[in-house]
Amino acid sequence: MLYLVSTPIGNLDDVSFRVVNVLKKVNLILAEDTRRTGLLLKKYMINNKMMCYNDMNKEKVCGKIIEFLKQGADIALVTDNGTPGISDPGFYVVREAVKEHISVTHVPGISAFLSALICSGLPTDRFSFFGFLPKKEGKKEKMFSEIVGTGIFYESPHRIVKTMDTLSKIYPDVNVVIAREISKKFEDFIRGRARDVYLDIKDKGLKGEIVLLVNTTIK
Repeated sequence: MLYLVSTPIGNLDDVSFRVVNVLKKVNLILAEDTRRTGLLLKKYMINNKMMCYNDMNKEKVCGKIIEFLKQGADIALVTDNGTPGISDPGFYVVREAVKEHISVTHVPGISAFLSALICSGLPTDRFSFFGFLPKKEGKKEKMFSEIVGTGIFYESPHRIVKTMDTLSKIYPDVNVVIAREISKKFEDFIRGRARDVYLDIKDKGLKGEIVLLVNTTIK
């Protein structure tokens, strides 16, 4: 069995009993960053083998992982934080497991974009998740033009001001929420029209994990 295990996005207390039990019982844990996952395992006294699985080595190690699963092993896949398969290399190994008729299941938990959406105050009945915004401005503009309902994006704190500058110039009146450091001590939500949010943050130097939400339909 390949277990896709959701882990905390910040607050290590956001772990279910099932998550802990699965991470204890599997034969191997695939971690995007073994040091970060190691902090979680240490907190819950989980002594288990880990293997690094990320975008850099996914093709190299995937064959070994699939062979191990075919031999009857149980493997847990975790991401740095949140739900594996969302804007990370989880899809690659899941696809290969499905091809080989290996059972895949999800151990549910938190996901940053869903937490941001339900706390945003923007409509949740129809939304589109785009993952990480591209660095090039032209590609960003194209992505913004494809929003259906509430658009959800991951963005770097180093680029959020430039991104908001771009958004405020092409869609100054759209409704925007910047969700920052969700579940952590300095959790923060910045809400308003694009042009106003840009003016609010342009000199602040925001830090931490950021989710950007944009809605073009509400007035």
